Amino acid sequence: MTLIAIEEHWIMPELTSALDTLDESLAFNDLGDHQQRLQDLGAGRIAAMDAQGIDLSVLALTPPGTQPLNPDVAVRLSRAANDLAASAIDAHPTRFRALSTLPMSAPEAVAAELERAADLGHVGAMVYGRSGGRFLDDPVYEDFFAAAARLGQPVFLHPQLPSPALRDASYRGISPVTDLALATFGWGWHLDAATAALRLILRGTFDRHPRLQIILGHWGEMLLFWLDRADSLSRVAGLPRRVSDYIRSNFHITTSGMLNPALLQHTLSVTTPDRLIFSTDYPFQRPSHADVTAFLDHFPTEKQRADFAYGNACALFGLKL
Repeated sequence: MTLIAIEEHWIMPELTSALDTLDESLAFNDLGDHQQRLQDLGAGRIAAMDAQGIDLSVLALTPPGTQPLNPDVAVRLSRAANDLAASAIDAHPTRFRALSTLPMSAPEAVAAELERAADLGHVGAMVYGRSGGRFLDDPVYEDFFAAAARLGQPVFLHPQLPSPALRDASYRGISPVTDLALATFGWGWHLDAATAALRLILRGTFDRHPRLQIILGHWGEMLLFWLDRADSLSRVAGLPRRVSDYIRSNFHITTSGMLNPALLQHTLSVTTPDRLIFSTDYPFQRPSHADVTAFLDHFPTEKQRADFAYGNACALFGLKL
C-alpha cells in the first residue's frame, strides 16, 4: 500500500549554530546517528524511507525551527531553509514534499514567507505554540492564519521546549537529564502543544477562519483524551461550538511514530477516520515496515487503512501521486 509520512524532520547546520545556546532540546539531535540523518536530504534518507515502506515524505525542519531567533536572523534562516527544502524536492520530486519554516519572531514577515514558500511548492507550514513570550494565538498572527486559510496551507502545530518560567515551576529539581526529559518528550512538549491548540480555539481563531486546518502530532498531544473537560471551556469563552466540534472540523491528527492500537481506538472514538494521518517523526522514531503493516491491520476497513496510509494526506495537502 502507498505510504505517505508527514512529520519527517531535517536540519541545516547554519540553523544549529544559530540555536546552539538557545534551546537545550537540540541535544536530542546529537544522540546516536540523528545528526547525520537529519542533515541528509538525499540518498541516505531515501534508503531509510524504502526500508520503512514510505513512498513520500513531507519534510519539516526539526524543533524549534527558527522561532527562538531574533527577527532578522529568523527571517533570513527561514528563507534559507525553505529554499533548501525546495531544492531537495526538485532533486527528488517523487519522494519529497515539505512544510515551510516561518519566522514567527517577526510577525510582520510571516504571511509573506508562507506565500513565498507556497509558491516554491511547500504544502503547509510547521509552527510552535510560542515565540519568546508571545503565544501563537496573539492577534499579531491574524494575517498569518488568514493567509494559511486562503491558500489552503495546513499548519502543523509541533511541540517545543516549555518556557523557562514554566520549567522552573514544574520541571526542575530531579536531575538535569531527567528534568529535560520531563520537560520535553516525557511530558512537557505535549502539554505545551495541547495548550497552544486549545488557546487557538478559545480565541475564536476557527470562527474567524473556518477553513483553517491545524495538524497535531502524537495522537493529538493529549488533548483528545481530555475533551469532556475541555468542552466546558466553550461556554466560558463564549464560543458558538464545543471544543470537541472544532477538533473534528479544524484539526487533523497524526501518529508521530506511536503505533499503539489503543491510541487509535480512542482517537476514532472522538474524531472521524478522515482526520487521521500517518507519520513517523523521523529520525527520532523509526518504525519498521513490519510495524507499520501490523498497525494498519487494526483499522476496521480497507478504505480506512488506505485513507490513513495516504488518502487523507493527499486530500489535506493537495498531493497527487
